[in-house]
Amino acid sequence: MSALAPTLQAFFTDRLIAQRHASDHTIAAYRDTWRLLLNFATSRRHRTPSQLDIADLDTPLITAFLNHLEHDRHNSVRTRNARLTAIHSLFRFAALHHPEHAAAIERVLAIPAKRHDQTLVTFLTEKEIDVLLAAPDRHTWTGRRDYTLLCLAIQTGLRISELTGLICTDIHLSVGAHVACHGKGRKDRVTPLTSHTIAALRVWLAERAGHPGDPLFPTRTGGRLSRDAVERRIAKHATNAARGCPSLRRKKITAHTLRHTTAMQLLHAGVDTSVIALWLGHEQVATTRIYLSADLALKEQALTRTTPPNSTPGRYHAPDALLTFLESL
Repeated sequence: MSALAPTLQAFFTDRLIAQRHASDHTIAAYRDTWRLLLNFATSRRHRTPSQLDIADLDTPLITAFLNHLEHDRHNSVRTRNARLTAIHSLFRFAALHHPEHAAAIERVLAIPAKRHDQTLVTFLTEKEIDVLLAAPDRHTWTGRRDYTLLCLAIQTGLRISELTGLICTDIHLSVGAHVACHGKGRKDRVTPLTSHTIAALRVWLAERAGHPGDPLFPTRTGGRLSRDAVERRIAKHATNAARGCPSLRRKKITAHTLRHTTAMQLLHAGVDTSVIALWLGHEQVATTRIYLSADLALKEQALTRTTPPNSTPGRYHAPDALLTFLESL
């Protein structure tokens, strides 16, 4: 067995799990990256994954793999960069244990992340929120569950993993009503609830009638909703809502869109970006600045406070016939 196989195993068991206590989502993302890379390297080197050595994963092969992700698998630049982060993390770990491969490792670590366009975030207006919340059929059990989930997601801005991870005892509806969640980065946070969300949760918890440790939003069989299941439910309701709201047809509605909607509602209410960052569980306040870029209303308000230039508008007239001729070309 080559040096790569035991190093890869130690990276996951010792580094990620034992030392860093990485989340299940991080471990799964890194695992998928290395499964893809090893299968790609196997086809190029004509060796089994166990026979591959660190030297086989050189810079040309890693670069070819990243191009393969973009052009053959049609991954976005963000996904490409996330895969590269997982590769870099393993090679930094390998550098401590295999100095004999230092030169090759250094060249791989020098592969830069690819720059990409920063697109504006998608969020829902007040009218679009009302239409989306009216989409679930509340005459059915799943419709009432989905309605409550949408209310909670739009008001709190919880991530999809935080929504699916909620249990019944995470909801506190007494004085100081709030929802407690264990979020990204192993951080606990609490988010206050509005009267509308409290009313929806009271009705749902009475119907849910589960044990304290049961999932707040279960499947029909009582299990925990998966990420894909939540996204499918949101997509279904968004499609139904778009029939009565044409503006929704131009938007791709996901769980993260609802999170963006929460941030924009707070921003329109005049809440400081540092508070919004705490509300959403952002690691850095700078992450919240993307909402300032997307908010046209705030820019229009700023424009109204400015003083227009003291000049007379008008069309330029060339002072000479020859210049007039040239301008007309």
